[in-house]
Amino acid sequence: MKNLGSLFIVSLMSGAVTLGAYKFIENRKTESDSIITTSPNYNKAVSFTGAESIDFTTGAEKAIHSVVHVKNVSVRTYTDPWASFFYGGGTQQHEQIGTGSGVIVSEDGYIVTNNHVIQDANELEVTLNNNKAYKAKLIGTDSKMDIALLKIDADEKLPFIVFGNSDNIKVGEWVLAVGNPYQLNSTVTAGIISAKARNLDKASIQSFIQTDAAVNPGNSGGALVNTNGELIGINTMISSPTGSYAGYSFAVPSNITKKIIEDLMKFGNVQRGILGVEGGELNAEAAKKYGIKQTEGFYVNKVNKNSGAEKVGIEKGDVILKLDDTKIASSAEMATVINTKRPNDIVKVTLLRDGKNLALNVPLTKKELIAYEFNGIEFEELDANDKKRFNLKSGIKIKQVTNEDYKEYAEYLKGSIVTQVDNMRAVDMESVSAYLAKKEVTEKTHYQILAKNGQIYRFFL
Repeated sequence: MKNLGSLFIVSLMSGAVTLGAYKFIENRKTESDSIITTSPNYNKAVSFTGAESIDFTTGAEKAIHSVVHVKNVSVRTYTDPWASFFYGGGTQQHEQIGTGSGVIVSEDGYIVTNNHVIQDANELEVTLNNNKAYKAKLIGTDSKMDIALLKIDADEKLPFIVFGNSDNIKVGEWVLAVGNPYQLNSTVTAGIISAKARNLDKASIQSFIQTDAAVNPGNSGGALVNTNGELIGINTMISSPTGSYAGYSFAVPSNITKKIIEDLMKFGNVQRGILGVEGGELNAEAAKKYGIKQTEGFYVNKVNKNSGAEKVGIEKGDVILKLDDTKIASSAEMATVINTKRPNDIVKVTLLRDGKNLALNVPLTKKELIAYEFNGIEFEELDANDKKRFNLKSGIKIKQVTNEDYKEYAEYLKGSIVTQVDNMRAVDMESVSAYLAKKEVTEKTHYQILAKNGQIYRFFL
């Protein structure tokens, strides 16, 4: 027993010594690690958070019930000239069905989708995630931003999506695309935000979120959400040589979408304000051309008559650096801010003039009040009578010709309708003026014109 007791004491003391030594080494190791962490050691290992640590299920669960399937039924009329010539008649009607997605934005049945999803529809049907189907009514559209608002009368309160703030999204942030590609209902794909304020048209009046989440035909009008399930965009188009997903897709930012649907619900149309400046984004080449050092910002090449910009004193040669709190480096970033506002809203414009920063509060002008002049030709918007008279949905009117070089054509051109500028369809004043502002005054422009006699002519002016 005595030997056993001695053995127990020796064992206990050995364990204590071993434990103490271990603790001493660990403490020194911890101190050493602490020193390495705080010192500028660039070879230390860095811990990264991978995609596997992000929970996509919460966002998917929240969004999937508010995304619907939209069916567009249209009737097309076809005429067979040979059948008409030999047999008489020859006119046939065919029913066409198109499909896309939509997002429920209120419990009483308002649904946002793309304009191209519902275009030319004779009948609209919406199928919910629970497979209930309803006839839908078109409330209004904004073809320029490719947004449409629908309404269904459901027999229950509907699960609706919560709007996120698209201004706060960051490049590299994880997002989910939710929709119905190839009629595969309730499909969720993941990706990151590849770019913000991406412009895809010549006029530079659109601004899209670019993502690499897989989007295919049928996803149009569906939701782009963050990992919390908040709506940050409406999936609109893809960039692809094949027509299927090839790595890039584009969505209308939620802040722009929200403003559009609020306008459609309250006013019946989109209330779009204009700053009243034309020009283009700066880079090294543009800075050299204008003889300035600044390589970032929006260079003002022209100020529109009757605009808020003209009234507060913005001048040609000014460089716009910020709108409100948003830094401006491109035309699309300008559009991101302006497209969320209405006429008479005040925008704080920070600009550079003669090496000094200025801040001006500019009231946005209603686009119909703006007169635009380029190279001695003054344009204005089409009114309802013009559209009805010429059976047009788009175009701009030549209001006045003051260029002496075109004197012999002045009376002929006055009152004519411009339907195409170079290779771009003349949708409205805003898009045409933004396009022409990028051209030199001395540069010839190709106009396709619908004259007052109803004939179509082409001019280089």
